[in-house]
Amino acid sequence: MARKSRKQTAAPMLAPSLYVHVALYIRLSVEDNKKRGCSVENQKLVLNDFLSDKPDFVVYDTYIDNGATGTNFHRPGFQQMLSDIEAGHINCVIVKDLSRLGRNSIDTGYYIEQYFHAHNVRFIAVTDQFDTADSGNLHGGIMLPLKNMINEAYALDIGRKIKAQARQAMKDGDYIGARAPYGYRKDPDNCHKLLIDENTAPVVKQIFEWAHEHVSLNRIVRNLNEMGIPAPSHYKKATGEITSPGLIGSGKWQTRTVMKILESEVYTGDLVQGKTKIVDHQQVKAGEDNLIIAKCTHEPIISYELFNAVQEYRKQICEESKATPKRPYTPNIFKGKVFCADCGRSLHRQRAERRKGPDTYWFHCLTNSRVEKDSCKGATMQEKELISIVTAILEKELTVALGMSLPLFQLEARQKQEKDKLKIQMSAKRQEIEKTRRLIRGLYENFVQGILTNDEYFELKADYEYAINALSGEIEVFEKSMDSLDNQLARYRAMEKDAKTLAQDHVLTAELIERLIERIEIDHERNIHVTFRFKNEFQGKAVEPCATM
Repeated sequence: MARKSRKQTAAPMLAPSLYVHVALYIRLSVEDNKKRGCSVENQKLVLNDFLSDKPDFVVYDTYIDNGATGTNFHRPGFQQMLSDIEAGHINCVIVKDLSRLGRNSIDTGYYIEQYFHAHNVRFIAVTDQFDTADSGNLHGGIMLPLKNMINEAYALDIGRKIKAQARQAMKDGDYIGARAPYGYRKDPDNCHKLLIDENTAPVVKQIFEWAHEHVSLNRIVRNLNEMGIPAPSHYKKATGEITSPGLIGSGKWQTRTVMKILESEVYTGDLVQGKTKIVDHQQVKAGEDNLIIAKCTHEPIISYELFNAVQEYRKQICEESKATPKRPYTPNIFKGKVFCADCGRSLHRQRAERRKGPDTYWFHCLTNSRVEKDSCKGATMQEKELISIVTAILEKELTVALGMSLPLFQLEARQKQEKDKLKIQMSAKRQEIEKTRRLIRGLYENFVQGILTNDEYFELKADYEYAINALSGEIEVFEKSMDSLDNQLARYRAMEKDAKTLAQDHVLTAELIERLIERIEIDHERNIHVTFRFKNEFQGKAVEPCATM
């Protein structure tokens, strides 16, 4: 996630107040997990202890980035804190120590010395005894940049040590992956050693034998699915190795899964690691010079001869395919939009070449040929026919939707009336908030003068702050309602423009489909069901005014 530039943002004007709106920021990186003093709980204790004798400090929110590196500021919690600062909710940031804010000396110094200052935000690092409100501390001296440089050097040193340790482990023949490759399991006594998995190793061997017999990838996939063999992700889910739903998949074998197995040297008993590397916090493919090969580290499932023979055949097929002259396909305006109504899979776009006249294109379901025979009723339709039908359906639906909505000039007038009502209500709520803030200031003065006890002060103050939060929530709802009105009007205008263009030209484009259509389903009987992006909002009802409170 790219860090949003905030260097030109003007500081919001905070209302005068006798209490300080505080943001508590907590960061814990992976390497810090081993240090008890840096835990999230410990940081909370330090910060709460610091605030215990400061009744004028009011915590607006606590922002936590758990497992986030300090070498950059691409952190969700930190970015949310900056957004709240710019919205005027915060005028003080407190951290346990300077390294919690960050370990990048340049950016950390920028936030402390420039950003916080420009936004009238006080910054406190508790254990470093650093406070930008204290002119006699490290601020402006040589110690602040020095500490930031030390923190950055520490982070870089830790990162280098972790990488060096991992590469040395690769050279020593240790497997450093999170999960064992399909066909193997990790040694219970040593997670860096691979053992044969008796349940899946025969499947891997069979896949290589089929490939050696020149069975196509599609046929291998069908064989595996028709035999009822669980796909690798589902097998690992059953063994408890995978728990995240996002890693499980459909449960069916895919050609890319088989291809990945056929390309892996691990099944010959060798470990080839370092195929990827981290660049700017993204995992990317590494070059040959990054590979680390360790021979005979574990028991092989197949022989070198079988593996090399399969690679040679696959290379030959690839070269033959590249050598075959190909005519380019026409653009697919329905890309990612057309699905089989029976199995739900995306329909494949296939070209039928003609010697005379233009080529024809068809959409059809590949489930029976690629996944498993007789597992889907199938769906087929010529692209030309699909374009004609979808164009007619879209023209009709747009006419109906716009006709059942208010005309544009009526909609604009109604939207203005609703926005004026919302503005009046928002103004009233803001006045209530300011009145409550004055009451809190009066409470604090009574507390300082001894008119109110400590318990009475905090109890009344909590009630008033609860009221302020409730009023702020109502204002936020009003603001969202105003945004919704503006967005609704903008969508109506865009839809009206698209309807006029389509009615005039009768030409369906990829841009129109992307804006107006969510999904197209075709069944075995060639019936078409289109899900529109605008249908829920406009069809069958006039545009409704926003509910008021």
